[in-house]
Amino acid sequence: MSIKETLRSDLTEAIRGRNEIVSSTIRMVLTAITNEEVAGKEARVLSDDEVIVVLSREAKKRREAAEAFEGAGHAEKAALEKAEGEVIAKYLPAQLSADEIKQIIADAIASTGAAGPADMGKVMGAIKPKIAGKADGALVSSLVKESLNK
Repeated sequence: MSIKETLRSDLTEAIRGRNEIVSSTIRMVLTAITNEEVAGKEARVLSDDEVIVVLSREAKKRREAAEAFEGAGHAEKAALEKAEGEVIAKYLPAQLSADEIKQIIADAIASTGAAGPADMGKVMGAIKPKIAGKADGALVSSLVKESLNK
């Protein structure tokens, strides 16, 4: 069963169970997936890897919104955003630890022959397929910068 099919099945269960947070979050995610499918010149069906990219983007939006609401003193809205983020996280692959990311970065630096900060694009290009949906891009970027500045 694809991720999209799982989302649809879980949506039906959430509606039947009257779970508002789960049902509204899954509806929002399915809408984002559909928007991605119809964007561009011709409509297409997203692969599971592409769906994971959309889910990662939506999860990041929830994290950032929760932080913004907390900073503005809106605890209830921040809690809602966090709850939505937790629902989305159930459909994402397990996140890589910092040590695992550092190992992937070290391998990429060795394979690309990167020597300094100017080669960051090469390293990011090499590791992006390995970490897609499994790690926060900002964390990866900072770890790559740190590794290349040594």
